[in-house]
Amino acid sequence: MTETTPDMSRARALVPAAFSTPRRTRLQRLAGWSVFVLLTGWCLWAFGFSPARLLEGAGRFGNVLSFMFPPHIWTTWPEWREILKGLGETVAMAFMGTLLGAIFAFPLAFLGAKNIMPLAWLRLGVRRGFDALRAVEQLILALVFIRAFGLGPLAGILAIAVSEIGTFSKLFSEAIENTSKKPVDGVRASGGGSLQTVRFAILPQALPVILSIILYNFESNARTGTILGIVGAGGIGFLLADRINAYRWPEAWTIIFLIVFMVYLIDGFSGFLRKRIIGGEDGRRK
Repeated sequence: MTETTPDMSRARALVPAAFSTPRRTRLQRLAGWSVFVLLTGWCLWAFGFSPARLLEGAGRFGNVLSFMFPPHIWTTWPEWREILKGLGETVAMAFMGTLLGAIFAFPLAFLGAKNIMPLAWLRLGVRRGFDALRAVEQLILALVFIRAFGLGPLAGILAIAVSEIGTFSKLFSEAIENTSKKPVDGVRASGGGSLQTVRFAILPQALPVILSIILYNFESNARTGTILGIVGAGGIGFLLADRINAYRWPEAWTIIFLIVFMVYLIDGFSGFLRKRIIGGEDGRRK
């Protein structure tokens, strides 16, 4: 340490700017932190945040939880059939919405990929269309489709599908753009055209990632389907909202437990498939 101290002192004397933060940078940091603190404080004040309100809400939440215990266990087959039908509708709604979204998004993704679509104005226009579809929340889409097509799973399927078209198109196009150029150069060097390049060089790289994205979003849409059901799009969410509105809390708790169990199963199954798809031979050995 004593040998390097003179060198450090000499360096500080020769290049003092390298060992200090410029004034402009310090002012920018101070301004940024000031805006952050003021914005956070304003949000807490505007939303009525206070320890007393949190304690009061925690007490009420505890009362709600006490109403849910012990959970209700249905004893007749018609009751179980209604619940299982609701779970099945939620899974089917998530599956069909994800499938339709992926089918429509797959060809659109090529229009938004930089290495496929050379026309910048068309590519950027298509990407802005993806953003517009993703900007509208599925819950809003569900309310619109319920108004148009009535109550039931059809509105939920369409809401998930339209939203997933925007999400899938963006993610698929990014997967296509991130493929390696070496297989592309190899196919072109052997005389392959544009379609052959996509078929034999780009798709083999992008498809595992695309399938993984579809599986992950299917699991996510199974949770979303529950929320859509609460607003009238069918499924188990509709039954859960009915029990809560009727203050049948023990039944509501059992339905929540079944929803968690359903999502757990879907997540485990989709995770297993993702490992098989992405992991290749390693995934098969595991």
